[in-house]
Amino acid sequence: MEIVDSRPASRVGLKLDFLKPFKSSNTTDFDLAPSGNGTDIRWSMSGPHTMMSKVMCLFTSMDRMVGKDFEEGLANLKREAEAPA
Repeated sequence: MEIVDSRPASRVGLKLDFLKPFKSSNTTDFDLAPSGNGTDIRWSMSGPHTMMSKVMCLFTSMDRMVGKDFEEGLANLKREAEAPA
């Protein structure tokens, strides 16, 4: 994982490389936007749709596969951001 883009209070972009279950290189973005007394965060991941990933998508939902990790990661980020300094 490598930070490749950072804009204070608005965005963090990452290059994210996986070795398992198969090698892939993806882009992960955290986009931040003011919302009331807090901040909304959109966490997204994109990358090439290789033959292996196309076959996997026939048999499993990517949202089901990584959605839980995204939700857990956002909950952890919220907990840390709201913790007393």
